[in-house]
Order: sequence, then C-alpha cells, then structure tokens
Amino acid sequence: MKGFIFDLDGVIVDTAGYHFQAWKKLAEELGVSFTLEDNERLKGVSRARSLEIILELGNIRASEAEKKVWMQQKNEDYLEYVNRMDRQELLPGVLSALQILKDRGGKIALGSASKNARLILEKTGIMPLFDAVVDGNDVSRAKPDPEVFVLAAAQIGAEAPDCVVFEDSVAGIRAANVAGMTSIGIGDAGTLHEARRVYPGFTEIDIPAFFE
Repeated sequence: MKGFIFDLDGVIVDTAGYHFQAWKKLAEELGVSFTLEDNERLKGVSRARSLEIILELGNIRASEAEKKVWMQQKNEDYLEYVNRMDRQELLPGVLSALQILKDRGGKIALGSASKNARLILEKTGIMPLFDAVVDGNDVSRAKPDPEVFVLAAAQIGAEAPDCVVFEDSVAGIRAANVAGMTSIGIGDAGTLHEARRVYPGFTEIDIPAFFE
C-alpha cells in the first residue's frame, strides 16, 4: 500500500464534542431540539448539509443569506474550542501510527469535510507529517461521494487500489469503498460494518503490517 488517507474528526482528534456543542447552541437559538442521537446524522457530512439537517428537524425554511450567517455563527463558536487545542488532543496511537507510516515511506494525506482541518493539524503539531491535505475548502461534494478521497490520492500520486482510508463515519466508509480503496473503520464494528476492517482505535492496529 502506498497511500494512507485519514479523516480528521473522530480519527485523528475527537472534535465531535466541540461540533455538537456548537451545533446544539445554534439549534437551541433557532428553537430546535437537538440531541446526541440527532448529532450522529451530522458525522462525515459538510457544514451546509449539517445545517440543512437541523433545519429539517425544526421544519424551518430559511434564505441562503440566513443559512450563511448561521453557518458562520456555528463556526465561530466551534473555533473558540479549536484555538485551545494542542498535541494532547490527538487520539491514542495516532501520532505513533503517522510516524511509522512516514518512516516506512508511506504517503500520507488528509481527506476531511472539515474547513478547519489545516488549523487543527497546525494546532496539534502534526502538519509536517502530511504530504497532502484535502478538506472542505477543496471539494464540492460531501461524503459518501468519494471526491475528497479521489483528490487526496491524486495529490500523493497513489492509485485507488493502493490507498488505505481511515474513517469513523458510515458516509466516509462508503466513500472509500466507492472510490475502490481499502476502508478501515475506527470505532464501533456494528456501525461501521461496511468497512474492510474495523478497530476501536489506532492502538489496536498493526501499522507495519500494511507494508508486508
């Protein structure tokens, strides 16, 4: 395998809680009840689609101008949390996995819907380990469309069958599968059953085995 593509939220860092708090604050201001169960529908999708889901929950119609303001408001609340991040925010085993992949000559890319991905990689000090970053600023179609992974593979010069994708969302796993890449689920095996393999976290993955 030549290419290793990582999702961000829930794979490298656990910012899901930050997203939930920011979306919940906005939802409550709009008079919409928003639970952790509702939040599961937002995982792996774009900011615009996430807002649409919240508006659907509240049966709210809005103009494009209103949506733009609300998305900006949510992002500002989320960035308050992000700006306090450091290397301690990395999930267990992630840094070791990245370093092993790098040392073995693997090409590493980020493939994330987050528009704040580069900021988070900088805050956690791991940007130098990535050969390419493709995020929400670079794509027009959200997962499960494979666009983000196809672009990431192209940027590191790897063919789809030679790429491994690490994902924690159903949408992301489906995107990797559609792209013809090896999908590795990070999280619950029941939820991510469409993945080629599923692990609770990186501490359970034998990273050197990818080079055998």
